Amino acid sequence: MTRRSSPNQRPTSPTGLPVRLAPLRLGVNIDHVATIRNARGGRHPEPIRAAHLAAAAGADGITAHLREDRRHISDQDISQIKAEISLPLNLEMAATEEMLAIALRHRPHACCLVPERRQELTTEGGLDVAGQRTMLQPFIAELKEAGIRVSLFVDADPVQIEAARHVAADIVELHTGTYCEAEFAQDHAAAAAELNRLREAAAQAAAMGLEIHAGHGLTFETVAPIAQMPEVVELNIGHFLVGEAIFSGLDSAIRRMRALMDRARAEIAGTRSA
Repeated sequence: MTRRSSPNQRPTSPTGLPVRLAPLRLGVNIDHVATIRNARGGRHPEPIRAAHLAAAAGADGITAHLREDRRHISDQDISQIKAEISLPLNLEMAATEEMLAIALRHRPHACCLVPERRQELTTEGGLDVAGQRTMLQPFIAELKEAGIRVSLFVDADPVQIEAARHVAADIVELHTGTYCEAEFAQDHAAAAAELNRLREAAAQAAAMGLEIHAGHGLTFETVAPIAQMPEVVELNIGHFLVGEAIFSGLDSAIRRMRALMDRARAEIAGTRSA
């Protein structure tokens, strides 16, 4: 059975001693700034401006998903981000030859491989790593050979976590959408069950030497339990922040999310601020 910390219990090592938590990074996904731009055409609002604002507001990285149908982020957006933003770029993409060539040309800090279907509104679930190991292994190797870290967006499924280790990924990003949807529906039992699966997946991945990120659907109300998972070192959040920016501004939304993440992390570390 996987040993878990309760939300208010300080995490300990196998010896029972307190462990030092890694800092929790925030990657801001700017895709849906591009969605708004593309709804009408033209240049406004510019994703690159959002990336600059995110950096100033305390983001640790910029995430952008270059989809095959270019429904939001464009090739030019990726070029601008690489040219103007000093923060690490996490390029989300499908595992296709076209995207591989683009990644090798731009050399982002990391590539997060995600499943992609043209008819979906957003990424609807994790990558089937176990079912695509033969294809993914050389694809990942080529990215890593170019100095690009490789992340796999996966469900909290032990089979997929094991497959991620087998194909030599550096990182797994745990899909938090199912948990967030259950919370939104006020199905607290389902949300609690999914949180347990996420905790177990994070512990399994950490034991295998994988770095753990998490994201999809996170909001001000749902971020704390994920931030309190000691193995998780990065959260990638986008759609919610862009939506909140309509009401409070992007700077304010990012700063509030950053503060909530930090507060949750401090609580689990036993260092709650006065």
